[in-house]
Amino acid sequence: MFGVWAPGEEVAKLTYFGLYALQHRGQESAGIAVSDGRRILVYKDMGLVSQVFDESALESLPGHLAIGHARYSTTGSSNWANAQPTFRATATGHLALGHNGNLTNTAELAIVVADSADNAGELPFGHRDVSTSDTELIAALLAAHPGVSLEEAAAAELPKLNGAFSLVFMDQQTLYAARDPQGIRPLVLGRLERGWVVASETAALDIVGASFVRDIEPGELIAVDEDGLRSSRFADAAPKHCLFEYVYLARPDSLLNGHSVHATRVRVGRELAREHPTEADLVIPVPESGTPGAVGYAQGSGIPFAQGLVKNAYVGRTFISPSQTLRQLGIRLKLNPLREVIAGKRLVVVDDSIVRGNTQRAIVKMLREAGAAEVHVRISSPPVKWPCFYGIDFATRSELIANGVSVAGIQASIGADSLGYISLAGLVEATETAKDDLCRACFDGEYPVSLPAEEHRDKHLLEGTATLQRAESLTATVGGLGALDFP
Repeated sequence: MFGVWAPGEEVAKLTYFGLYALQHRGQESAGIAVSDGRRILVYKDMGLVSQVFDESALESLPGHLAIGHARYSTTGSSNWANAQPTFRATATGHLALGHNGNLTNTAELAIVVADSADNAGELPFGHRDVSTSDTELIAALLAAHPGVSLEEAAAAELPKLNGAFSLVFMDQQTLYAARDPQGIRPLVLGRLERGWVVASETAALDIVGASFVRDIEPGELIAVDEDGLRSSRFADAAPKHCLFEYVYLARPDSLLNGHSVHATRVRVGRELAREHPTEADLVIPVPESGTPGAVGYAQGSGIPFAQGLVKNAYVGRTFISPSQTLRQLGIRLKLNPLREVIAGKRLVVVDDSIVRGNTQRAIVKMLREAGAAEVHVRISSPPVKWPCFYGIDFATRSELIANGVSVAGIQASIGADSLGYISLAGLVEATETAKDDLCRACFDGEYPVSLPAEEHRDKHLLEGTATLQRAESLTATVGGLGALDFP
């Protein structure tokens, strides 16, 4: 996500470049909303940022205030209706909103919104032309406050949201940003010479020439308009920053909670060498997210570092491809071994994580086919054993290779000569963040925010008549389903 308030600047182009810097966080769709003070224009489509926008599209978005979003779907299908920013009319104007994260009380909020929509005669969730993401729920809640400003509506509604939500939103005059009380997903504030910027990561500030001011605090709502920047709190901070951001999601050139992601990953690699030494000729990374860890492993072990795998820069991140078929195809398209480097060598191969095992299995096979004598896999995170409900799309335990399988079993499954994961304690120490301030749920099963009932954990909860069946258990305590009665 990206947002900018900067009179006199080409805010649509600034937002485009900011989203370009954040493309690694979402590759399914992209959108920008811009206001000139009188009206909000929204332009969005399926595809990468560079595919959705060209010069003419950006020139058609004049204004002084903009927000942008690149989507990685965790609630709702990957389709145009769910592309963001979402747009809604309010009692005082219009609202555009982008969301990074995943709510955990979606089913309950859907019933509240559906009742309100039914009373207003609006189209229900599940209709083919209506968004079915939790982002749309947030927008609907913010819009349903006649007679008050969007800022006042946010103060009333944000405390009702559970789960992970970093938000950027706007009306015709004001840029807003908010972060859930746990601060699970990152959100930062930057300063331009003539304005302010908010973004998911500091790398996006760098690319538009903004200086980093600070992280937006957990439980904080900020607003920027012609009167300047103001901050308020809608909840007390209870930090539980996502540990997987340090492992994989964030760019290495970003700061997370004041700490360099690259430096953290190098420290993890050094610790990994200490915890899981082996005799080898070369340390090679799985590019790009495995590179800092491999540098650290080489430093810690004294084994030379080398580039043994070449990455095709034009293939997206295979982990966040929306289907398993695309994910498996992407692995082969993405990487190719350098045979002259690895033939006859004993290799330590450093990767950031093993989620499903597809990447590592394909890489070990490729390296052996290219002549590697031994392949020792080292992982810069502990085994991923539990699903994420806060904005990462590996939502069922059956998808996780480490669920119920020993390290030896995983080693056999991927075909490695040895396999070593960093310990959870070693990873946490490398972040230089207190353990209790981190969400470690995917590694240890301790969820910092209450989870939805089992029947309400489906990514497609708001789609189709199946939603009715899953929501029936709520009707006894919440009331009628109203507009959840899908056509």
